[in-house]
Amino acid sequence: MKYSLKYSFRYSLLVILLLSVALGLGWRVISLHIFEQDFLRHQGEARTLRVVSTAPYRGMITDRNGEPLAISTPVDSIWVNPKEFMAEHPQLLSLASLLDLSIDQLMEKINRNANREFVYLQRHAPPQLAQQVKALEVPGIHLKPEYRRYYPAAEVTAHVLGFTDIDDHGQEGLELTFDSWLSGMPGSKRVIKDRRGREVQILEGIQDMHSGQDVVLSLDQRLQYLAYRELKAAVLEHQALAGSAVILDVHTGEILAMVNQPSFNPNLRLKLPLDGRFRNRAVTDLMEPGSIIKTFSVASALQNGQVKPTTMIDTSPGWMKVAGHPVREDNQKNFGVIDVATILKKSSNVGVSKLTLALPSETLWQTYRNVGFGAATGSNFPGEASGTLVRPPNSSFMLATLAFGYGMNVTPLQIAQAYAVLGAGGNKHPVTFLKQPGKPNAEQVLDPVVARQVVDMLAQVVSEGSGKKAQVLGYPMAGKTGTVRKISSGVYQEDSHVAVFAGLAPASHPRFAIVVVVDDPKHNQNIYYGSQIAAPIFSKIAAGAMRIFNIAPEVVNSQDLRVAQFEDGTSFHE
Repeated sequence: MKYSLKYSFRYSLLVILLLSVALGLGWRVISLHIFEQDFLRHQGEARTLRVVSTAPYRGMITDRNGEPLAISTPVDSIWVNPKEFMAEHPQLLSLASLLDLSIDQLMEKINRNANREFVYLQRHAPPQLAQQVKALEVPGIHLKPEYRRYYPAAEVTAHVLGFTDIDDHGQEGLELTFDSWLSGMPGSKRVIKDRRGREVQILEGIQDMHSGQDVVLSLDQRLQYLAYRELKAAVLEHQALAGSAVILDVHTGEILAMVNQPSFNPNLRLKLPLDGRFRNRAVTDLMEPGSIIKTFSVASALQNGQVKPTTMIDTSPGWMKVAGHPVREDNQKNFGVIDVATILKKSSNVGVSKLTLALPSETLWQTYRNVGFGAATGSNFPGEASGTLVRPPNSSFMLATLAFGYGMNVTPLQIAQAYAVLGAGGNKHPVTFLKQPGKPNAEQVLDPVVARQVVDMLAQVVSEGSGKKAQVLGYPMAGKTGTVRKISSGVYQEDSHVAVFAGLAPASHPRFAIVVVVDDPKHNQNIYYGSQIAAPIFSKIAAGAMRIFNIAPEVVNSQDLRVAQFEDGTSFHE
């Protein structure tokens, strides 16, 4: 009996206990599902629900033939949530080693940002490194998909394209000019992540991502490589300070190639010194043009109608006084009585001075201005220089020196644009880095007869004058050499020069305007003239351009390259 009562008590106690537990659990379930539902949902979402951004794909930059010049490749960046990070994790040493950090450095970076939920540890990690970090499965360590800009041609197109920063925003060059086109619009979405930060489910898209637009440039990558190779070889050979080369399409104003030395690899830009090598010298650096400007001094005289190519000018005895200042021929030469065509062929300072001083003072300035000097070309390249071209000076001596290339400043791109005007029959096309769908509008700034006459004269400079090293076998070339003394502390230096050649290829039916500038060659103190240094580079670039664009050779000899003069002053190319 006593045993039975004891058993009954224990049974009842057990039943009561079980019922209490059941009631407690039941109440808890009711509480969680009814009374605490909103709170718990909020807490759960705070731990698992995230709004993440979707990086847009930056538009690709290609050359005129569709060859990629700048592309964005997917990469992963490594980041940490300090609130989830486990400082005592057994893989901590391996993580620090992969990130090329000591444990102290890693912990210092994380502890310094302990109140944040997102801290980058390494941007744009190599794919293998990112996967190694991911395999460690360290809590709080995550990968973020991003894009990294890559430039296949590296230093060959560096100055034109520029580069982007680590966030894929344009910083220099055309990457900056067309940044709004290329950038696109980031998107966002709401997702569920697990405790390791992995994306489990996409709940909804909040904002659609829009990739950037592609940009098709006027550059021809083949010409770009060719020009870069020849310029670099010459700068190294002559131990020059720098160099630039520009190729324009005469009929469209398109920039087919633009290169500079020294260059840099934009794929490694963060490791390069900030020594000025990032700037595009062809559009930002100014120089006095020297003798290449005589082309337009002669054009100005012809345009005015007071002289013809056959008009004779007395340049004896090889010097003259202008407003009390001497104007001399280079190397004290005396060319005697020569025609206007020979003034250009011989590059006579006295000759162009006499031509210019015989004209109204405004005439020369207006001609220079018409062909593009003294104003930006309109290429929209960041930092493009306008150059300097002052209004017609009151001093006749200053006007004379302006006629043979001193007292003004220009860029290589401006020189190319001006020579393209001659090649286009006096038409001035807007300069552009973008491929043109058709032939753009042009402004007639020189008489077409005058333009043709000047081109024929420039052909004589190459066939018979100082530009012989610019010749290309099988093709007539037209151009002008220039050698400019550099200024330092307001004084022209005897041992510091800029060698220049500007010309058209081919001379009979110009297609390309090519300018080559070599700054301060030092290899040989007797070799610094444009005819010695810049003209051979022009020849090699022009020969390659003829081949690349399938321009058929012509059968020419020195007699084919002369100015033929009609009684009415017009000329033709035989």
